[in-house]
Amino acid sequence: MNNFKNNGAPSFSGTPCRWMSRGFGALLLFSLSALSGCLSRQPINEQTFAFSAPASPATTETPGGRVLGIRSLQVAPPFDGQSFVYRTGEFSYRRDPYAEFLGLPAEILADPITELLRGDGCFSAVVKMGSAARPDALIEINVDELYGDIRTPDKLSAVLAMQVVITDAKNGLPGKVILRKYYSRRILMKSTAPAALMAGWNEALVEIFAEIASDFQHRKIQ
Repeated sequence: MNNFKNNGAPSFSGTPCRWMSRGFGALLLFSLSALSGCLSRQPINEQTFAFSAPASPATTETPGGRVLGIRSLQVAPPFDGQSFVYRTGEFSYRRDPYAEFLGLPAEILADPITELLRGDGCFSAVVKMGSAARPDALIEINVDELYGDIRTPDKLSAVLAMQVVITDAKNGLPGKVILRKYYSRRILMKSTAPAALMAGWNEALVEIFAEIASDFQHRKIQ
C-alpha cells in the first residue's frame, strides 16, 4: 500500500478527489446557469406583412362599362416565396428569415389589386376567374421584381415591377390586346427595416395601378 501511495496514484479519500468534486460542482452550476439564461432569453420576433390598398368607393365603378376578369397573377422566382428578399449586390440577393408575407405573394396581392382595379373607374366590375359574372376583358399580371434594394446606403429602395396585358374577351378567352406594358417603380426607403420595405411596396403598387388605369383610358379612346 505504501508503494502504491508513493507512486502518486490518486486516493479516493484524499485531496485530489475533493478538488475534482469541487471542480465538477462548479462546472455543473455554470452549466445550469447558462441553460437557465438560454431558456429565459426572449426569442427573436418574426414579423409578418401584407399588401394593402385604399378602399375603393362604390361610386367609382363605371355603369355599362367592361367587366374585367383577372385571368392570371403570378410572381416570378426567386420572389415568389414568403420571405422578404433583399438585393445586396449586382448578382446577389438574400432572404430575411425574420420578415415574411402572411402568405405567398401571388395570393396576398390578389385582393389589393382587385380593389385598385375597382377603384380606378375604368370598369363596371372586377372579378376573379371562376366568378359567375362573365368578363368581356381579361388582365394578366406577371410580377418580375419584388425586393428591397440595399446596395447603396443613400438610395435604399423598394422595387416592384410587373408585365401587364389586358385583352378583349369572348367566351372567357383572351382576344385582341388592348394594353401591353411593363411597369416598374423604385420607392426610396428611410431604412432597411421590413416595415419600411412593405410601405414602399404598397406605395409602388398604388402608383403602378394608377398608371395602368390612365393607360387603359388612353387606349380606349384611341
